[in-house]
Amino acid sequence: MKCYLKKLGLLLLIAVLISAAVLLRTKSVSAETEEEKLQRLSQEIQQYENEIKRLSAEADTLSNQVAQYDAQIKLTLLKISQTEEKINLLGGRIDQLEISVSALGDAFSERASKTYKMSRFSEGYMLFLQFDTISDAFSSFHYLKRIQQSDVDLLERLNKAKVTYEEQKSDQETLQNELIVQQKSLNSQKTAKAKLLEQTKNDEKKYQQLLASARSEYEAIVAIISGKGTETRVGHVNEGDRIASVIQGPSCNSSGEHLHFIVSTNGAAQNPFNYLRGGIGYENCSGSACGSSDGDPFNPSGSWSWPLNEPIKYSQGFGSTWAVRNTWVGRVYSFHNGIDIDSNSSPSVKAVKAGELYRGSFSGSNGCALRYVKVNHDDSDLETYYLHINY
Repeated sequence: MKCYLKKLGLLLLIAVLISAAVLLRTKSVSAETEEEKLQRLSQEIQQYENEIKRLSAEADTLSNQVAQYDAQIKLTLLKISQTEEKINLLGGRIDQLEISVSALGDAFSERASKTYKMSRFSEGYMLFLQFDTISDAFSSFHYLKRIQQSDVDLLERLNKAKVTYEEQKSDQETLQNELIVQQKSLNSQKTAKAKLLEQTKNDEKKYQQLLASARSEYEAIVAIISGKGTETRVGHVNEGDRIASVIQGPSCNSSGEHLHFIVSTNGAAQNPFNYLRGGIGYENCSGSACGSSDGDPFNPSGSWSWPLNEPIKYSQGFGSTWAVRNTWVGRVYSFHNGIDIDSNSSPSVKAVKAGELYRGSFSGSNGCALRYVKVNHDDSDLETYYLHINY
């Protein structure tokens, strides 16, 4: 019996040590290869980031913009590969740790059970039934106790590793979420490039016309909210009164039909969603496509009526928008100072609050007069502007 227990203990201990050595060796070789790949990806990412900076500093041409899209798409693909490698590397470590904890736990449980049985045998004559002499019995008993204590120490260390395991699982979840964002970004970049080529028909002249029109529009809008427009007082209007109509189709200061709605105080643009009421019907077309998940947030939280009848077609939000981040309009402005909306049911524009109505216009660098109406609100120092309209 003594020989059997000794052999059993030695075999189990050797098995655990060999398993651990194999796992560590596999991990080391695997990690070295994956770490090298991560290093290479990091170097390529840096190269493309430098290339994008270089292209951004060059002349604003259609070919340059397309080259930027291509470089950005390649950069995002590299970042996706990098994130996937990190997930794979982390997943391998988690799996190895899980297997090691499980294997040692099983071995410990088996030997702890045997030690417990021996301690029961030691309580009386049954000890002598298992061994030839008392010396053999006590030698085997203390031998298994030493193995058990060694396993306890190992188990404590691996239990601490379980904490690391949970942290790594959390890191893995973070990387998975990052990967989803990167994949959405890639889709957005591909869509933005396709839209540009569709708009310009790959024609440099048409691209320059788009840029000139957008710059003129932006110049005019900034001038209008800073008080530089030519205005005529019309009179008092109530909330919901018709004050203008949206221009149907493109105009000299707009590439497409929409109302540019601005809320301002002392010349500083405010987020219209802080004032307009929620719970209305709308279609979000502010991202790569109508209804896509990458569009600008539509989150009105105020109490004002809307300037157009619902359902609202929402084409650009306030601030750093999808269009600013992903399309050529980011060449013209970095911050959208209002929201762009339209209504399929009616072109009529309504006052969102009661106040004094003004009609105005401003001629930009292209000589085209951008028409607008403004309402100075009765109950606050806020003003609302309604652009790309007829009156």
